[in-house]
Amino acid sequence: MTEKLKIVIPCDTFAPDINGAARFAERLAGGLVRHGHEVHIIAPSFDESAGDRIENHDGVDMVVHRLRSHRVPQHKTLRWPEPWGMTKRIEKILSEVQPDAVHIQSHLMVGRFALRAVRKKGLRVLATNHIMPENLLRYSLLPKFLHGLAMKIIWADAGRILRKMDALTTPTKRAAELLEAAAGVSDVLAISCGIDASRFANNTPTQNREPVALFLGRLDDEKRIDVFLRAVASLADFPNLRVELVGDGGERERLQQLAQQLGIASRVAFLGHVTDEELPGTYERSTVFVMPSIAELQSIATMEAMASGRPVIAANAMALPHLVHNGDNGYLFEPNNVADLAAKLRRVLQADEVELARLSENSLHLIQAHDIERTIKIFEDLYQGIGETAPTTRDNEPDYFRPIGQLPDSVRKRLDEFRKDAVELRARAERLREEARAKLDEVRAEVREQLTEIRSEVSEAAKRLRKKRD
Repeated sequence: MTEKLKIVIPCDTFAPDINGAARFAERLAGGLVRHGHEVHIIAPSFDESAGDRIENHDGVDMVVHRLRSHRVPQHKTLRWPEPWGMTKRIEKILSEVQPDAVHIQSHLMVGRFALRAVRKKGLRVLATNHIMPENLLRYSLLPKFLHGLAMKIIWADAGRILRKMDALTTPTKRAAELLEAAAGVSDVLAISCGIDASRFANNTPTQNREPVALFLGRLDDEKRIDVFLRAVASLADFPNLRVELVGDGGERERLQQLAQQLGIASRVAFLGHVTDEELPGTYERSTVFVMPSIAELQSIATMEAMASGRPVIAANAMALPHLVHNGDNGYLFEPNNVADLAAKLRRVLQADEVELARLSENSLHLIQAHDIERTIKIFEDLYQGIGETAPTTRDNEPDYFRPIGQLPDSVRKRLDEFRKDAVELRARAERLREEARAKLDEVRAEVREQLTEIRSEVSEAAKRLRKKRD
């Protein structure tokens, strides 16, 4: 049993933001709290307020220190924290908390100032890199001919900051190789963001009689959702294919206009953000998950789809081939290639029940290597300076990359047992949530009743006072 630790996690983006970095930080923090550790998040405010508060994330309470921030004008969701006085603010937090380690989630703003504060106090500091310059430049004011130079500058800056860490991690080996080559750092540890697969397990078979192709994530340029919509529009012989886009971002209006132009607007649902309670059902009702992005260092949404037992079609770019094993749990397509994506969609839409079940089982099998409990245990060790030489998650072991084909009966039996237990666990958790909601409603009703009585008593007292004065 790891001793109780105090961990500070500075983030440029955190819940309620919805993106890979924010979701990883939230679930890591939630897992650490459940393990008995004390966690403090430092993150930009999500409105005009700032200050320290207790917030509930990933089902647990944690301390969040919100920094004053402002919305970035050219981006729909990104917020820019005020740099003035940030180092002193973080120094004050660190002095009060006295953490065992600081785990930076981005070197851009909050992490940069946190590093200055940490170095003054001699604390152990780690960083996990979630940044790709391509994701930032689309919404900058720089002209395109300067993007290449800007990327070199951003990577060089990243290297200057990240070389100062006691340990440096990123979600996959491909992401680690990119970071080492582009930023000039070394010894980057590949540690999966991890996932609690039991949250998404279900007994609903994958079906293509009423097909639904799902995308979940930011509706931003690097996600290449326009390629997805054009591929769907080209499949004229599948007029019943529906598309669900979950999330929001700077490209939403343009994508809505594109769906209209392609004549598929009636079959494309822009669902916006969904709650954590709604998330498992969103994957469960889909036929296939599509991730056309060209800039994923891992993709938590793809992992969630796999945990739901759904086939995945993804661009053969960056770290996505680490999750999607072509022909085993889905298909890879050439990035930005509409015809290739349409061909892979057609394979899923024409598959029989046996083939759909095979793809689904393989997704569920592969995701077991990304168990978040293993991820949390690795970070617990790193926070204490243990095991820096070779900690890794099971997705980096040789067996993970071997072709699957059809799973052996023994493995399928274990997966069925896991699925059954997980579904029962989900049902039990839902019952507990309903009971908690019912109790909360009762308390609210009692409070409203008491307030009504108090108002009535105050009103009567005021009337009596007026009569005495008269």
